[in-house]
Order: sequence, then C-alpha cells, then structure tokens
Amino acid sequence: MALVETLLLNVSTTGALLAALLLLLVIYFCFRSPEDDQEPPGPKPLPLVGNLHILDLKQLHLSLLNLSKKYGSVFKVHLGPKKIVVLAGYKTVKQALVNQADEFGEREITPIFQDINKGHGIAFTNGNRWKIMRRFALSTLRDFGMGKKLSEEKIIQETRYLREVFETFQGNPFDTTQPVNYAVSNIISAIVYGNRFEYEDPTFQEMVDVGNHVFHMMGSSAIQIYNLFPVLGPWLKTRRLLIESAESTLAKMQMLVDRLRETFNPLDCRGFVDAFFIQKQSLEESGENDSQYNDLNLLMTVSNLFVAGTDTTSTTLRWGLLLMAKYPHIQDRVHEEIDRVLDGREPVTEDRKNLPYTDAVIHEIQRLANIGPLSLPHKTSCDVNFNGYLIKKGTCVLPLQTSVLRDESEWETPDTFNPEHFLNENGQLIKRDAFMPFSAGRRMCLGEGLARMQLFLFFTSLLQCFHFTPPPGVSEDELDLTPVVGLTLIPLPHKLCAVSRAEKHNLKL
Repeated sequence: MALVETLLLNVSTTGALLAALLLLLVIYFCFRSPEDDQEPPGPKPLPLVGNLHILDLKQLHLSLLNLSKKYGSVFKVHLGPKKIVVLAGYKTVKQALVNQADEFGEREITPIFQDINKGHGIAFTNGNRWKIMRRFALSTLRDFGMGKKLSEEKIIQETRYLREVFETFQGNPFDTTQPVNYAVSNIISAIVYGNRFEYEDPTFQEMVDVGNHVFHMMGSSAIQIYNLFPVLGPWLKTRRLLIESAESTLAKMQMLVDRLRETFNPLDCRGFVDAFFIQKQSLEESGENDSQYNDLNLLMTVSNLFVAGTDTTSTTLRWGLLLMAKYPHIQDRVHEEIDRVLDGREPVTEDRKNLPYTDAVIHEIQRLANIGPLSLPHKTSCDVNFNGYLIKKGTCVLPLQTSVLRDESEWETPDTFNPEHFLNENGQLIKRDAFMPFSAGRRMCLGEGLARMQLFLFFTSLLQCFHFTPPPGVSEDELDLTPVVGLTLIPLPHKLCAVSRAEKHNLKL
C-alpha cells in the first residue's frame, strides 16, 4: 500500500510540474508587454535556451545573416537568456555606429573578456577609463609614427627579414602562419617595446603563438556557451585552458615591461611602454596621480595592442597569399604592375597611388576575407529610438560585419573575389563607402593607419619577390577557401610554394 501511495504521489507531483511548466509556456508565448511591440522583430525564443536551437554557433555570422533576410536589417535574437539586437547591412550599421555613435558607442564586455582583461585596457572597457586610455594610445602611437615615415622604415626592414625566411624554403611547400605572424608582431613590438625580436627567440615565439591561440579560442563554441551561461565556467575545460594560456602570455609581456622599467630613462623614450611611464611620472610629480595610469592598465593595454595588432593583419596577409595562389591570373596582373612601376626597387608607401590594381587587390582581400564577421559587440548607452524600434539602455548590439562587406546592394559580386569592385573604368582606385573592415565610429580600430601600411608594404614586397603556387600535385581549384571560425576567420591549415622571381626579373633589392 505504501508503495502504491508513493507511486501516486510521484505521478501527481510530476503531473503538477508539467502542468506548471505548460502554464508558464502559455503565458510566455501568449502575453506581451507594451514594450515588446516597440522592439525589433525576431524569432520567438524558448525559455532558457532562447534561439540557440535555430542557430549554428560554429558559423554564427551566417546564421544571423540568414535571419536578417527574414526579419530585416534590425532584429533581435536570444542567445540563451541574453537578448541581442543585430544590425545588418551597410546603411543600418553606418546609421548606428557613425550617425548615432554616442548611443551605440559602449562596449559589451562578455564574461571571458572580463576574466582576462579584468576591466582594464582599451578594447574591453567603457566610461572614463576607456576615454583616457584610448586618447593616450592614439596620441602616443601617432608620436611613434603609426602609419607614417617612422613606421614605414620599421615595416620595410621587417619585409627583408620575412623574405629571407621565405627564401630558405627554396620554392618548396611551407606553412606561412608562423613567419607572417612573427613579422607582423615585430612591427607592434617595435612600437610598444622599442625593439624587434629574432624569429627564433623562444620567448617571442611563445608569446606570439600562444597569444594567437588564445585569440582564436575565444571564438569557440565552448566559450560562446560560457559567455551565455557563466555559471558553467568551472566545468568547461576550454575556458580553463584559455585562462591558463592567457595568463602565460601576460606573464611574458609583464617580464618585458619589467625589463623596460629597470632601464627606464625619461629622456630616452623607446616606445609605448616608456611613454606610459613618462605620463605616469609626470602626473605623480604634478600631484594629479591619475589612477588610470597603473600597472594593470599598462599590461592590459599592451596586451590589447599586441594581440589585436598581430592577428588581424597577419591573418589578412595569409588570406592574400592563399588567394594569389588560388587565382594566378590576378597574381600575374599584380606582378606586371609591380614590375612596371617599381622597376626592381623596394616598394614604399608613396607607391600606393601608382599601383592601383595592387591596391584594389589588397582591398578586395580584406573585403572577401571578412576576418571579423561579427565585429566586437556594442552596448547602448541609453534608450535608443532606431529605425522605428525601441532599443533599451544596456542592450547588447551586434553590428554584423559580414553583412556590410557582402551587402548585395553595395557589391556587384559580393561572394566572388573581384578586385574590379575597387576600380573605375580607367583602372583607378575608387573609394567604396561599404568598405568598413576596421569597423566605424567611436570604436573603430585605432591601428587602422598602421594596418593599412603593413598590408600594402608586406603584400607588395612579397609579390615583387615571389610567385605563390599550390604545392606540387595540388591544383588551384583544390585550394579550399573555407575559413576556420573563431573570433576571426582564418584559413584552413595549408601550405604554399613561394617561387623566387629575383633571378628572372633581376630585382634590385
């Protein structure tokens, strides 16, 4: 009898729970608040999971792009319990980030970035701290010639080291990842620390390799899940490994900063770190002692500059070399223009205006590579009326970068590698408003000038000296342009052959 009562009680309890859950679902789906009618449209979310059941976290940018075709250029989606407003298309993204920059100018700081940056640095801060550090970074980087002659000399010197590495393979297949990463990292290292590193330096190698690994792990499905459900953090192995790797990289950077502190001379400013020391010392002597100029802010700012300044540019260059091997007829036109204009001498930034086809190819590499398809998330600073919708203060907003660079209303062949997108009928470079690879508005990349100079000088120098082909036995058609999705889109693991053009063209380098 007791057993029967227990069974009946359990059945009754289960039935009551199911009935309560059903009632909650009915209330959830059938009743709306007045504010719901003012919000952007979007798929109806399920409790707890939101819209995760209809999204592919491994290709979230494509899932959101498909939803924009159904719900329009402004729509909401629930990633788990978190509501996000997605902005799609050039005109909509520009309206938000440029025309209403103040309302959409704050950064949404996800749990993983809070764990690593601890509310310091530039990329993942808001308010007064962000304003002070960004203003200081922009001013200091300009002082060190970011995007100007001083930077140009450093980049030209580094192109020579990179070419030497490529030449050691003697036309045999090799992976371009590490040498390109090291070359680009050395530019930001020279600006931040005041010196470059040998590619064989184990500390430098670990700092670059682990830093890039961390950067890509941040875009993994496991970390996306953690950002949505932080309570799961202790049980996620990927998060633990990411934190350990990030701390290892930060320790290496701290060691370099400490070495500079030991040899610091305010009369000899070697780089960004020294400039930070000078500013801090000046404030202390004047009695201001701004709390933003502290060791943690310095370390996180250096980390932001180093990681972001390495990954995005090096990834774009690697896509560029892969695309040249994939489309040899385009590579041939680049070679012809470089040979004709430069006549064997090293390229300089001033040559850009005389190399319109090469410049158009670089622009098209950036557009098609689309390495930051989701952009970094923004957050509204107040209630915003936008395109007829109400977006509440503190809402996470995602400007969908892939929808801008492949906007069908802005690009003639959005999914095709086509340098003609950036050329007029006379073969001269033209500006395209929808070309926004560095984002726009208050949060646009502060290293744009440096990145543009690096892309031009590295790409032109490498194409001047080498002809890039697939490995023997692999056709151009077999080169796969499917990206590996992380925080950025990187090429699948591959090898290329860099065949020297020096003897054939008698280059005067």
